[in-house]
Amino acid sequence: MGFYLTVLGSGASMPTGHRSCSGQVVNVEGFKILIDAGEGVQNQIRRSHVKMQSIGTILISHLHGDHFFGLPGLISSMHLCGRTEPLDIYAPKGLDEVIDAIFRVSDTQLNFQLTIHTLAPETPQTIFENSKCRITSFPIYHSIETYGFVIAEQPKNSLSLKRDVCKKYTLANDDLLRVKQGADLTLPDGTVVPNSQLTQPPKPIRRYAYCCDTTYNENLIPAIKGVDLLCFDCTFDSKNTELALSKGHGTTVQAATLAKQAEVSQLLLTHFSARFKDITPLLDEAQAIFPNTIAATDLAVIDLQNLAQSND
Repeated sequence: MGFYLTVLGSGASMPTGHRSCSGQVVNVEGFKILIDAGEGVQNQIRRSHVKMQSIGTILISHLHGDHFFGLPGLISSMHLCGRTEPLDIYAPKGLDEVIDAIFRVSDTQLNFQLTIHTLAPETPQTIFENSKCRITSFPIYHSIETYGFVIAEQPKNSLSLKRDVCKKYTLANDDLLRVKQGADLTLPDGTVVPNSQLTQPPKPIRRYAYCCDTTYNENLIPAIKGVDLLCFDCTFDSKNTELALSKGHGTTVQAATLAKQAEVSQLLLTHFSARFKDITPLLDEAQAIFPNTIAATDLAVIDLQNLAQSND
């Protein structure tokens, strides 16, 4: 099932004709995490063909409207479509008051248990963990209390088979399990095949970091160091550095510089100001500093398994 993300929205502040507000669905081995839920998130979920009811948990980075105004409607639709599975939401202080007020005045009684967990300004802290992934949160640098997230695969304990092993040898299920646990393989004629010829170490865990909205700050480096993919605020180009700082946002150069300093494998730019209809110049600015940079586009699917490995 892999590890990949679907971009629901890549725009800043308000939806436009070509970009929706912030939102992403991250899929880790079938477990789906919604990060941010700007206006229109339901429509983008449907357009992306992600099943709304398959979302396992929700992360809200901060309480500016372009990151959570779509959440009450999404929760309501989950209810109307018959959801019964509990839903956990992780967000800064105050979201519970907003959701309670909306459902109180609309006299909505949900069919499922909704739990809103308030994030604490500590760095970093594990906020969620299951058999598929672990999620940590950490404060980032915006105009109000805002959090970034790192989503990491759980370590794989068993060895993985080398290519063509199953074609070369007939392995029963019991043999397969023992080999993956480190045992040698004994063939019917008594020949022993060393485990080292059959297996290779488990693949390193992959990690995805989401930092939107934030300005440049080197204090972020420990939390995002060496991640496979860093999604970072790119509201403005380098010509608008002072404006970005005044609003608590990032620029092309700042995102690329931080990605280089943190030694990440790939950088994903997002949260583009509506003033930029063509983001090619922004991408060019970032790639001049950090070549392994891509730009988010609505409904794009990015597979962490197939990321380019070089950022030289």
